[in-house]
Amino acid sequence: MQKKSPSHLTDLRDWIRAVDEMGELRVVEGADWKLEIGAISELNCRLKPTPALLFDKIKDYPAGYRVLTSTTASRRRLLLTLGMSTDLDDRAFTAALLGKPNHWEQQSVQFPPTLVSEGPVLENVLESNIDLELFPVPIWHAEDGGRFIGTGSAVITSDPETGWINVGAYRMMTLGGSNASLAITKGKHGRQHYEKWWAREGRCPILASLGHDPLFLILGGLEVPTGISEYNYGGAILGAPIPVIREEITGLPMPAFAEIVLAGWIRPEHEAKEGPFGEATGYFSATPGPVPVLEVERVYHRNDPILLGAPTAKPPHDFSYMRSVLKSAMIYDALVKAGIPDVRGVWAPESAAGRMIIIVSIKQRYCGHSRQAGYIASQCQTGAYLNRYVIVVDEDIDPANMDEVMWAVATRSDPATDIDIMRKGWSGPIDPLVRDRRNAYNSRAIIDACRPFEWIDEFPRVAEADPAYLRQIQAKWPAIFDGRGANLSSIREEGDKFEQPHQQPSPGKNSIME
Repeated sequence: MQKKSPSHLTDLRDWIRAVDEMGELRVVEGADWKLEIGAISELNCRLKPTPALLFDKIKDYPAGYRVLTSTTASRRRLLLTLGMSTDLDDRAFTAALLGKPNHWEQQSVQFPPTLVSEGPVLENVLESNIDLELFPVPIWHAEDGGRFIGTGSAVITSDPETGWINVGAYRMMTLGGSNASLAITKGKHGRQHYEKWWAREGRCPILASLGHDPLFLILGGLEVPTGISEYNYGGAILGAPIPVIREEITGLPMPAFAEIVLAGWIRPEHEAKEGPFGEATGYFSATPGPVPVLEVERVYHRNDPILLGAPTAKPPHDFSYMRSVLKSAMIYDALVKAGIPDVRGVWAPESAAGRMIIIVSIKQRYCGHSRQAGYIASQCQTGAYLNRYVIVVDEDIDPANMDEVMWAVATRSDPATDIDIMRKGWSGPIDPLVRDRRNAYNSRAIIDACRPFEWIDEFPRVAEADPAYLRQIQAKWPAIFDGRGANLSSIREEGDKFEQPHQQPSPGKNSIME
């Protein structure tokens, strides 16, 4: 079982050593920053197993200036990053995550970041003649609008009214010299922060960490509840405070073990066109539009810095597995926290960017239970952004098995009565159906693929043998089924896969069931 070094919980280099010891690291030497790194990374994510890739001796750059991709594209590496046992299999991992997001939220107040005065990020400090292409920033896709330096970034902002610190994953493109674009979708916490700063002082302080433990990539991409800092939430995940250094220009806290950090300001009057970029939905983003320009005043970096890349593309891509797993766990916990009873499972498929389709499995207890679960899944903080479909199924359906899900849709839902359409939902510029990035609405369908509750006892029985009997047959005739065990995964007792954990998260204060 691999674990992070207790003294350097957020040191990317410790993470790389641990992954190497696990046999899940490949070093690639001599690749071109222009397209080759992106193409190798894309192909890597389409093949199984999917190792982490560490690019060195990159064309036009000195040895030691590296790029790391595919960090969270395997179960064992994701477990390592979350500080969990790397020995857990898929089923044990899923079970271990149930209830975790609510636990991390509740525990976050106990793990504020620890302010330190020194750290490896201070090894090199640049204040003049800054050129962001000092680092081997790739052109990831042939149709990208430029070199995107921030794909695995962690952008740090603060609320000028409360001091709440946010860490978000927002894309960034180099614009020449010390400038980079910073694209933050409307409604995101970082966007809320900079709009407040602009109204208050006419500029907003920004830190952008560009190389770090993949935990920051995870934190930046999750919908951590409003008002809770990702630093605290990450500390709760690890069970230890995250060390940070107070950056001098902005006053913001930066990860002490970061590889590269940019410090500067964005102003409402300084914008530039950005994009397109191959996005997580599998399409190039909307027509290039104006976004704020980060005016970098200082660059911090370690010796032989490592840029963390998380290039998106048609799924599966760099972090699509991680997003599906953690998004599913967070939506599950959100439903339980809202008071929805008997939630048996949630899955946000990787093929739908871990956002656009949400599948919820429940054991129906009353009329309207399935619609209630569907509407809340589509509108809770974790599920609302970019969602297009929510499918609610009965407890006998594995939400992660699309064959079972679509069988339920085909046989248990009536299009005339079981599909509700919501309009003007929260979308964004990476939605391929959004034509105007200034008005990013979408509609969404709530598909009730559960047996009609009002006559559930009369609904036709499923045409399959008793699961216990099938298990006996499998054991009695092993030669027939040898090597095909995976195809018999659906042979289970009712509720086997999707039982809730013994210790359920507590409903929130505003629980709709109170």
